[in-house]
Amino acid sequence: WAGVARRRRPRRGRRGGRERGGTGTGSRDRDGRERGHSRVSPVSFLYRESRRKTPVAVALKENERLFGDSAVGMSIKTPKVAFRYFQDLLGKQIDNPQVALYQSRFPEHELMKDEKRQTVIFKLSQALQYSPEEMLGMVLNYSRGLAEEFAEQPIKDAVITVPAYFNQAERRAVLHAARMADLKVLQLINDNTAVALNYGVFRRKDINATAQNIMFYDMGAGSTVCTIVTYQTVKTKDSGTQPQLQIQGIGYDRTLGGLEMELRLRDYLAKLFNDQHPSKDVRKNPRAMAKLLKEANRLKTVLSANADHMAQIEGLLDDIDFKAKVSRQEFEDLCSDLFQRVPGPVQQALSSAEMNMDGIDQVILVGGATRVPKVQEVLLKAVGKEELGKNINADEAAAMGAVYQAAALSKAFKVKPFMVRDAAMFPIQVEFTREVEEDDKSKSLKHNKRILFQRMAPYPQRKVITFNRYTDDFEFYVSYGDLSFLNQDDLRIFGSLNLTTVRLKGVGESFKKHSDYESKGIKAHFNMDESGVLSLDRVESVFETLVEDKLEEESTLTKLGNTISSLFGGGGHTPEAGENLTDSVQVSHLGKEELSKSSGTDAAKAEEEKKIKAPKKQKVVHEITMELDVNDVPDLLEDELKSSMKKLQDLTVRDLEKQEREKSANSLESFIFETQDKLYQEEYLFVSTEQEREEISKKLSEASNWMEEEGYAAATKELKDKLAELKKLCRNLFFRVEERRKWPERLAALESLLNHSNIFLKGARMIPESDQIFTEVELGTLEKAINETMVWKNETLAEQNKLSPAEKPVLLSKDIELKIAGLDREVQYLLNKAKFAKPKPKKEKNDTKSDSGKNATATSESENTIPPTEGKQEGKEQLGTMLSLPGGNGEEKVQQQEVNP
Repeated sequence: WAGVARRRRPRRGRRGGRERGGTGTGSRDRDGRERGHSRVSPVSFLYRESRRKTPVAVALKENERLFGDSAVGMSIKTPKVAFRYFQDLLGKQIDNPQVALYQSRFPEHELMKDEKRQTVIFKLSQALQYSPEEMLGMVLNYSRGLAEEFAEQPIKDAVITVPAYFNQAERRAVLHAARMADLKVLQLINDNTAVALNYGVFRRKDINATAQNIMFYDMGAGSTVCTIVTYQTVKTKDSGTQPQLQIQGIGYDRTLGGLEMELRLRDYLAKLFNDQHPSKDVRKNPRAMAKLLKEANRLKTVLSANADHMAQIEGLLDDIDFKAKVSRQEFEDLCSDLFQRVPGPVQQALSSAEMNMDGIDQVILVGGATRVPKVQEVLLKAVGKEELGKNINADEAAAMGAVYQAAALSKAFKVKPFMVRDAAMFPIQVEFTREVEEDDKSKSLKHNKRILFQRMAPYPQRKVITFNRYTDDFEFYVSYGDLSFLNQDDLRIFGSLNLTTVRLKGVGESFKKHSDYESKGIKAHFNMDESGVLSLDRVESVFETLVEDKLEEESTLTKLGNTISSLFGGGGHTPEAGENLTDSVQVSHLGKEELSKSSGTDAAKAEEEKKIKAPKKQKVVHEITMELDVNDVPDLLEDELKSSMKKLQDLTVRDLEKQEREKSANSLESFIFETQDKLYQEEYLFVSTEQEREEISKKLSEASNWMEEEGYAAATKELKDKLAELKKLCRNLFFRVEERRKWPERLAALESLLNHSNIFLKGARMIPESDQIFTEVELGTLEKAINETMVWKNETLAEQNKLSPAEKPVLLSKDIELKIAGLDREVQYLLNKAKFAKPKPKKEKNDTKSDSGKNATATSESENTIPPTEGKQEGKEQLGTMLSLPGGNGEEKVQQQEVNP
């Protein structure tokens, strides 16, 4: 459901063995589980259960919430508190057939009516009642937590995927749920559009100016959507030539999916059990039916790869085990009418795109239910292709496309542009009634309809409707257009066809105020945004009058103002084919293409003629007050939204407090168990007395008994205090053990440093006076540090040896580290001085024999020390070679020094 923008991080190691996701292209294991063959994208990540898919499920117990697989597990133990597939209830009133279908599928849930909005509420008890929006808000908040845990940073923005067939009420419901979860929605992206984006992004090099038409057939758990997408490169003003996808056609079946197949299989297994045990009726037991549904899910998966399989459940009802063999043929017979509906979405998609299968280059499978062999068999026959494409991840494609779109919309990321042109499935129109005069001078009311957005109209897009024949306050209606392409069942599920009633106030007042101006109509500005949500931005009464033309060159600012007015004020409107200008309403398209046309040559010429011949026109815009009544499903008021936000936040705080308490209880139990075991380990026995161990053991036993008798109900603070008390009791014992563990390594490092420091000092003192780079003070300071460290070590060791192992030690590892650091600092100072010291100038040599002889004698005598043949450089190189000083961490820090002459 949610693709969340996050920084890319190296993928962590896989836990839990083989991945359960797959691309739909690999072979299957014996149990029917797919082997994934594709390389998973770096932004895909494992969830807490070591899986990439988390079920949209939430379990609401009295004092805790569970999500994902844990919630599904709870549906078997306590079916009444575990909720799944509640997305089907979003934006639905209580009398919607989809609500009745949900109730028949999950009879364990009690559904009640929201008296104010006429929508659905889940009733767990008198105190616990939640709307589907609140349920979804909880899941979105949980999903955000998973993403934050992976990204290791807070996340506020999200792109959320929704089914393409979601109408305006359903889309607003998702936005309400996101608001409750305190998420900023960058965009609602249709599932099929996200899949198409994911497919195109990884095939960017294959997209060119030649249009490619790809059909995506997506059968998931609850519904089926077929989409036709055109890929090609287009030229853009800002980014040059870029790839683009355009949604051409969509077909869908709201109730055709894997869940319906599993329900059929569940009921068949229930019949088999009742036949085996005539005195029992498993259908009356919700827990047993939940177990059968879980087994049906497993059985459906296994039968995708096997001709038959044994269904078995231990203790299904009254401790009776159930076992029955089911064949793939039996499963296909149970779902034969469902398989007949497989081609339906294909025909709808082709019809809406005004295409046939000859124009489709490839058909690609998406969604888990497309793995059922019979689905693929029927679909392949319907599309008439040689094979079906299985080259995208059937489970993750939509989420991955949403992630890419989130990165593109976020300011924190930069991705390669990929243009997306989505399409609105359902046409929207404006209706209004006006008074007309007949030929016999009588007056009558005429009802008018004007299309605002055609079926499959691209969005985002702005539209302006101009009402030309109103001079007083009036009202109009926004509703869905011709939905004859839907069958009667889909129409009933669709809900109200009336969207909004718009009442305008101040129209008559604007005409009185500008009576000497010519009216250019009442203009209503509509916007269908990136999420496919329609809004009425503003309504304006526009007037125009002629003013004296001074025949002066217009300023650049004036030109710009007039241009903007002509574009957004509806001026210069060119009627579409079939549009009647004499009627009382005009529709102006303010999409990017239409805006660019207005700057053509004809417009430029007209502007020039206007400057010369026509008088100058002045435009006045008067904003009209509008009152909106939502007719489909009322929106949540601000106070109601805030109340739901607080409700969900309180639950989150409660969950966090519960987790903290459980963590504290686990820490206390773990400490008691581990310490009881440590008391009898050799290193702990060595440094403790019998009396000390008995005292600690007694306290640990008391704490263990307290945990069993009272601790299960103790508060978090009490558990933390009890742990702190035990740690304080054991602190001295643990300290003595830890010190003795550190001594050997620390003492070895100190001994090594003392030896190397002594070698360094001797070498430094042997440098001839003419080449000496160290002062006597510096060498004396080092000698003093060596002696003091040696004395401290010997005296402290002697004192420590006099103490019993159970007494507090005087030889402390931190003191050893301080001594190492102090001595190392002195040596490093001298080494650095040697490294950067400049060589002294050499004295001139005498070439006489007697001088040579003296030099030879001197050289001979000094061979036992450091040969000064090459002056200071060679002396320092020799010094560096002699020394390899260990650092304070026991490792060698100072290697051979290279001194530049």
